Amino acid sequence: MEHHTLPLAGGGQHACGCGDSDHGVPELDVRAIPHAIRHATVFGALSAIPSGGSLDLVAPHDPKPLLAQIADRESGTVTVRYLDEGPEAWRLRLTRA
Repeated sequence: MEHHTLPLAGGGQHACGCGDSDHGVPELDVRAIPHAIRHATVFGALSAIPSGGSLDLVAPHDPKPLLAQIADRESGTVTVRYLDEGPEAWRLRLTRA
């Protein structure tokens, strides 16, 4: 199984000390993640995004229930912009205020 890391948005080195740097907007493709842990995975990834940073989410359907949960948990600090709307994948940019 191939593993991918999810870097933080923004520039420079991140706090873990591995020496890697962060570039661009990270993409989290949840289509291969089991449904039972999919939302928790997104919440974890989103929590790593700093103020002003973004995360591109790729989902197998329009993630309206997830977006409602994010709105409840994040109290309006995350904005959502649809980049692609199906039919095989939905891509959304989640940006932290």
